[in-house]
Amino acid sequence: MSTVVICGGGPISEVANLEPYKSNGDVVFIGADKGSMHLLDLGIIPDIAVGDFDSLSAEEFSVLLKQVPVVNVAPAEKDETDTDLALSQAVDYHPQHILLTGVTGRRLDHYMAVLNSLYRFQKDNPDIQFKIMNKWNEMLLLSPGITVLPKHEHFPFVSFFALQGTIEQVTLMGMKYNVDHETIEIGNSRFTSNEVLSEQGSISFSSGICLLVRSSDQ
Repeated sequence: MSTVVICGGGPISEVANLEPYKSNGDVVFIGADKGSMHLLDLGIIPDIAVGDFDSLSAEEFSVLLKQVPVVNVAPAEKDETDTDLALSQAVDYHPQHILLTGVTGRRLDHYMAVLNSLYRFQKDNPDIQFKIMNKWNEMLLLSPGITVLPKHEHFPFVSFFALQGTIEQVTLMGMKYNVDHETIEIGNSRFTSNEVLSEQGSISFSSGICLLVRSSDQ
């Protein structure tokens, strides 16, 4: 299994374009609570639906039970978020990539919870690339070393943030603003809204965890 796509219950208007994944037989779709209905509305039958489903009406839950092959119902009072439950299910497939969408909606507390979960799951599963994506942004965590950044027409702006501690010996190449052996401190916004100028750019650093955000104004 190469990719697992998790759809959360945020507004369906911000769910990333999932058309490229629909025709790929090597993709598993997991719906987290209301995200299960979003997938059905997009013409995708989730392989698994998970959550307490407190955001679904009785009619919606009945549709879910009829159409989704596996529905794992969790108690409403629980320590894990619905997204965490979906992430745990996704990791069990041992994929190369896990994409989360429908998780960056109106509730900032939900968004921060997902970002913290992304960090925890990435740290515990370094062989899997986790990515948060909506129609206008994609976010992923980078480990020390060199990461190639292909030019992306849809997400032209590239920003880098320190997520844990200082990011040391940061070198950016092939960018509008290149740097050589600098640092990114927590709270530093200097590395916001850069751009890849050539066919590909790159970032390298020696220590720390870097949050990469690729964005669009469109």
